[in-house]
Amino acid sequence: MSEMPQKTAETPEPTTEPATVPDPLDETAIGAAVESALAAFATASTLDELKTARLGHTGEKSPLSLANREIGGLSKEFKAAAGKLMGASRGRVAKALAARTEVLEAEHAARILVEETVDVTAAPRRRRAGARHPLSTLQDRVCDIFVGMGWEIAEGPELESEWFNFDALNFKPDHPAREMQDTFFVEPPEAHLLLRTHTSPVQVRSLLERELPVYVLCPGKVFRTDELDATHTPVFHQFEGLAIDKNLSMADLRGTLEHFVQQLFGSEAIVRLRPNFFPFTEPSAELDVWHPGAKGGPRWIEWGGCGMVNPNVLRAVGIDPDEYCGFAFGMGIERALMFRNEVADMHDMIEGDVRFSEHFGMEI
Repeated sequence: MSEMPQKTAETPEPTTEPATVPDPLDETAIGAAVESALAAFATASTLDELKTARLGHTGEKSPLSLANREIGGLSKEFKAAAGKLMGASRGRVAKALAARTEVLEAEHAARILVEETVDVTAAPRRRRAGARHPLSTLQDRVCDIFVGMGWEIAEGPELESEWFNFDALNFKPDHPAREMQDTFFVEPPEAHLLLRTHTSPVQVRSLLERELPVYVLCPGKVFRTDELDATHTPVFHQFEGLAIDKNLSMADLRGTLEHFVQQLFGSEAIVRLRPNFFPFTEPSAELDVWHPGAKGGPRWIEWGGCGMVNPNVLRAVGIDPDEYCGFAFGMGIERALMFRNEVADMHDMIEGDVRFSEHFGMEI
């Protein structure tokens, strides 16, 4: 390495956006990047601060990562030396990061032990009996409203056939929802089984099992490959409604939904239908709800999809679309709980903290 010209570089401040890309053969610049990373790790006093430092000095846009990418463009005679330098440098950074992580995690654990210490010798306090989760009580409330309108409640398997989940609902073979990045498929592939992505398969099963006319509400758990964040979760709950009869129209759909939202949100609630597209309905619409009791004042809330059942869906289950027609709709229960009760973060619903349920009243 001594025969290569040396560059100079000042030690950069810890940052997630490096200004320059060090030459992978420049020992001075690489050394400065390493020292900057070690200093950032050493000064991090919490795990969150260490995470920020880690992203700035080992992430894809960090100086060392960018320099490492430059090795591929070097001449053959320089690659070995550059690789050895970069390997040793990144190894030092990784070792320092692991050591600092171990220290901060130990400090965090010790602090939690102190903050959440329980005096096992203290007299116990009597606690009230547990309660059902707000999602369960809201789902029951929705079901009660539709039972009051004369509808039936239908349920089906969560492990579903691809035919019921997609083919019978007019999803084309190349529809994006059929891709593995959107749907949990179950091995072996030739079994054509998956974790249902909506409760619409229950509607199809209801049409195959029941005499017409059919008015069913299908609540249940569904699965999609979403990352868990404040507004998404890979496992959530839906309720979908299906009405198949003679001479039904969009007016019947709107009237049903308007009565439903007024029962759930108050007599001032109204619905708005905006044109949209879904494979299983035609015409299709997006449902908005005017929520009069929203925090910060009344406003429109986007809630779910709906429309008239596509004739292809009726044909798939042996129903003559010239004699029968119908409408369908679907909404998320988590979504309803979020805007009905001002729940800001999806994590609160799934972490199992009884204090979340207590906020809604301990209904058994």
